[in-house]
Amino acid sequence: MRHKARGVVARKKGAPVEVLDILVPDPGPGEALVAVQACGVCHTDLHYREGGIGTEFPYLLGHEAAGVVEAVGPGVRNVRPGDFVVLNWRAVCGQCRSCRRGRSQYCFDTHNARQPMTLEDGTPLTTALGIGAFAEKTLVAAGQCTKVDPESDPAVAGLLGCGVMAGIGAAVNTAPVRLGDTVAVIGCGGVGCAAVAGADFSGARQVIAVDLDSRKLAWAEQLGATDLVNARHADPVEAIRTLTGGVGADVVIDAVGRPETFQQAFYARDLAGTVVLVGVPGPEMDLDLPLIDVFSRGGAIKSSWYGDCLPERDFPALVELHQQGGIDLDAFVTERIALEEVETAFDRMHNGEVLRSVVVL
Repeated sequence: MRHKARGVVARKKGAPVEVLDILVPDPGPGEALVAVQACGVCHTDLHYREGGIGTEFPYLLGHEAAGVVEAVGPGVRNVRPGDFVVLNWRAVCGQCRSCRRGRSQYCFDTHNARQPMTLEDGTPLTTALGIGAFAEKTLVAAGQCTKVDPESDPAVAGLLGCGVMAGIGAAVNTAPVRLGDTVAVIGCGGVGCAAVAGADFSGARQVIAVDLDSRKLAWAEQLGATDLVNARHADPVEAIRTLTGGVGADVVIDAVGRPETFQQAFYARDLAGTVVLVGVPGPEMDLDLPLIDVFSRGGAIKSSWYGDCLPERDFPALVELHQQGGIDLDAFVTERIALEEVETAFDRMHNGEVLRSVVVL
């Protein structure tokens, strides 16, 4: 049986997305059918539309989502119909060399659904990050479903599926920020503001937010930044050093992912400090750093993949923390929109007008 649903599809590179009828199969072995309740509009979806991630059009976009399991296929044990879940794009295999060494957050063989969703004419759809959740229903690997408190607001909980988890995890898991650390975050969109919130939660005594946009700096302040640097008016490296007594921050998180912001992060940290790259660079970007500086400054340079999270561990914990008032995840939801408004939401996101637009179904 195939279920008809509406979904947001990118037919070809650079073209506006369309809301089309799609066909979603019943779940096969190891798969789950999910009725999507909310899905955040993430830069990754725009990268797919622009051909920046792949060329396997048409794409069914959306991946930062929460919903309710409607059906499961044979062999599924982790979820059952009626479970409220956040979708994740790292369904760990449990068998690869990383999983066997107890490093499942770096799993090299994550699972996706095997059956394709299609357009009505049978054209297979490539799903964004193996999820495809700008749709009323989607088919995923059961391991991509993480159960959280069913009392959660889907528009809020779903953001843990990508950007918010990436930012919080960069601070909490990857760095990790320790009690009393000084932290700087370069780039204060959704991921950067989440890194600010993660650093504040971890006990940083100083969190310096850096951006070109005063609106984003205001959001960062709301989420825990103690100092704000507008990079249009001040050199970020010098400003961070000045704010930290001339030595630089213990941890600097680059939430932009460009060579120039990475260099700023590298030189804005204290000796033996840590640089974390969580912003995703383009494949054409190169980095030029004097090797002697890499050696002489010591410390650590880290890349943060999905905030080095384990969804089954981190998602429920962060939902509970939010419900207890520990992290204000509500602050990330700027607006709630319909499927038909995704194209407009891309423009608002590109222009820095929102932290997150969230499609609510």
